[in-house]
Amino acid sequence: MRDNSTDNLTAENAGASEQTLPSSEMLQAELDKENYRNRFFNTFRSTVFGLITVAAMAILVAVLFLPVLHIYGQSMNGTLDNGDIVLSVKSSEMDTGEIVAFYYNNNILVKRVIANSGDWVDIDKDGNVYVNQKLIDEPYLREPKAYGETDIELPYQVPENKVFVMGDNRAVSIDSRNTSVGCVDQEQVVGHIVFRVWPLTKIGFVK
Repeated sequence: MRDNSTDNLTAENAGASEQTLPSSEMLQAELDKENYRNRFFNTFRSTVFGLITVAAMAILVAVLFLPVLHIYGQSMNGTLDNGDIVLSVKSSEMDTGEIVAFYYNNNILVKRVIANSGDWVDIDKDGNVYVNQKLIDEPYLREPKAYGETDIELPYQVPENKVFVMGDNRAVSIDSRNTSVGCVDQEQVVGHIVFRVWPLTKIGFVK
């Protein structure tokens, strides 16, 4: 005599197996999800790596070619004020009229180039500056001219491979007029000041 209970149990197990097996659509959906996760992760990783690379390059360029400087003090008032943030361009050339940043006693000073190597500089008591006996035009001055802290013997000849620098705020600037600073050698130069980035109200090129 046949045992129907065994047949029934076998049929039930078969039905349960059919119910637990995922359909092809479900498998495809899971595969699509996994592919999406992989694509998202790869894209995210590539984006983060790209951003890190760009940031590293920007920092490298800033350090090597475009040093960022924070202006302190009053010696360049009218042109650069206390608290300004500026970009400088690395260069060993120093032309008359340019604003340069240079190392001095573990500090960085910012002044304007007035005369080059071999030039003769003279300053009268009213603060007028003569280079090679010619009064120079200084439209960049916003503060009154002044003789300032001058203790060099005038007229003064700029030494070889150096430049004579002065701050635009002549009354308070300590610069090449004073032996404590003297003339600037090319090896001291950090860069030329070219662009102000802060404050935003004064953003733009510096002259």
